[in-house]
Amino acid sequence: MGSTASPLAFLAYFLMLLGLIGAVVPVLPGPVLIWLGSLLWAWQDGFQRVGWPTLLLLLVLTVLAWGFDLILTTFISRRNGVSWRSILAAIVGGVLGGLLFGGFLPVVGTVVAAVLGSAVGMLLVEYYDKQSWPLALRAGRNYILAFTLASLVEAWLAVLMIVVFAWQAFFQA
Repeated sequence: MGSTASPLAFLAYFLMLLGLIGAVVPVLPGPVLIWLGSLLWAWQDGFQRVGWPTLLLLLVLTVLAWGFDLILTTFISRRNGVSWRSILAAIVGGVLGGLLFGGFLPVVGTVVAAVLGSAVGMLLVEYYDKQSWPLALRAGRNYILAFTLASLVEAWLAVLMIVVFAWQAFFQA
């Protein structure tokens, strides 16, 4: 049986912490990292305290988080007239913004840079497509609102995943 202070356990904790950050940073797959951290922790513990039923529940929560992210950002944006090219530009802009300009203020700077990069990418493509700043701004606003809502749901699910893991790992007899 592994220790809660083993090197693998610390790596698992690091993955879970990174997953919590990733729940709000668009570049990182937050719930996936939490699930991987939970799996690693359970493995190093010999699946004694966190077993497959818990890991399957955490996997379901991971899939739900991914699904809500996809549905809320993509489908709400599309329903409000945002083109697929603009959504792709928002994704690329978010990744570039987070990676290139987010390092000035760790975590907070990455989030802000990724959101701004997404907005700029989307606005430029929407303006190019529609030749109208009001229409481009409306599309950008709708995307940002959908993205924010999806991030809140993902963050809530990430915290729930950590609570479920901690309950099983540390508070069960």
